[in-house]
Amino acid sequence: MPRRSFEVACTVRVINTSESLEAHVELADGIAVGPGDEVHVNGAAIVVPFGETVTLERTATVTRAGAVERLWTRLTGDLEFMELCEFSFSSGRKL
Repeated sequence: MPRRSFEVACTVRVINTSESLEAHVELADGIAVGPGDEVHVNGAAIVVPFGETVTLERTATVTRAGAVERLWTRLTGDLEFMELCEFSFSSGRKL
């Protein structure tokens, strides 16, 4: 089954301060992104100097996952998330 792509307006907000380094994308019209879907924000790279916050209006290309890809993402998503976690049960003292 072919993947379906479409373009939509979006708002990009990038924060680069000593407290936080964040990037948020909000798609227009309340479009939701599901498991396996891809969002590509179009345009030149966004460079935000330290200490500043930038909000831009851009377009994004949303590619919807097919049924099989969506199911696979749901089944394996929890396992891949655990790879991102770092757990430590030590006090940090040298033994």
